[in-house]
Amino acid sequence: MPGSSAYRVCVIGLGAMGMGAAKSCVRAGLRTSGIELNPERRAELLAAGAVAAAASAGELPDCDFDGVVVLVVNGLQVRDALFGANGIARRLKPGTAVMVSSTQSADDAKAIGRDLEALGLLALDAPVSGGPVKAAAGEMTVMASGGKAAFDALRPVLDATASKVYEIGAEIGLGATVKIIHQLLAGVHIAAGAEAMALAARAGIPLDLMYDVVTHAAGNSWMFENRMKHVVDGDYAPKSAVNIFVKDLGLVTETGRALKFPLPLASTAFSMFLSAANAGHGNEDDAAVIKTFAGITLPGQEQA
Repeated sequence: MPGSSAYRVCVIGLGAMGMGAAKSCVRAGLRTSGIELNPERRAELLAAGAVAAAASAGELPDCDFDGVVVLVVNGLQVRDALFGANGIARRLKPGTAVMVSSTQSADDAKAIGRDLEALGLLALDAPVSGGPVKAAAGEMTVMASGGKAAFDALRPVLDATASKVYEIGAEIGLGATVKIIHQLLAGVHIAAGAEAMALAARAGIPLDLMYDVVTHAAGNSWMFENRMKHVVDGDYAPKSAVNIFVKDLGLVTETGRALKFPLPLASTAFSMFLSAANAGHGNEDDAAVIKTFAGITLPGQEQA
């Protein structure tokens, strides 16, 4: 395996998580390239010290990478980034390791893994968590499954981007399943936090006071503390959008159906996020799920 200064990695998707991962690779001394449609994000990565950034794999100087990280929105985008008309997979040399870190179904992860392996590439099913702040700090949590060769080949990337790597097993799809279960909790926690804060608003309790009480008491959670601060501040600029949880909780409910397993809380949370998106809040921060409650006054808003 090449040393860190010679290791070449390409990050596909320079959104909030992908940009943080790519910059973490740069800081670790990896020769980092990026693929991203947004020209401003490409320029940002180049300014951080990347060796190349392009709108597609075909526009890169070459695709002689040791590892590739895919951090786009969903399974369809993963497949396009890898196998579409401008995809990177067929441009990679055999033995290159591909770390797919988007949230997708286990079936999609398995299919993509099979298609990568058919091209002689190493596949790692490696969803991530931690949000933009952890991604920027190189402290993501990675929930990964795949063969030992893939883990070994991607070790410089994992060391650069993650503070915790869970090696779940060799079977592709296990990582995706663990991430989906995690997203069940994350989505339900946001929805429950929004319901609690909406009730406080209806009861006339100042939301900053309610937030302070909860974050110093047993009812707190990381998602409440992070997302409900956005509500208190009246700030719905998207760190993670409502539409992301429409997608992710949709995957949760589909997984439950496939396993014939009831998920009443997840189904309710999914309905809440879907209602928020339907009301026009899909591109706002996921804390905007609180806007589905009528008859309350929120910070920064008129009477609903």
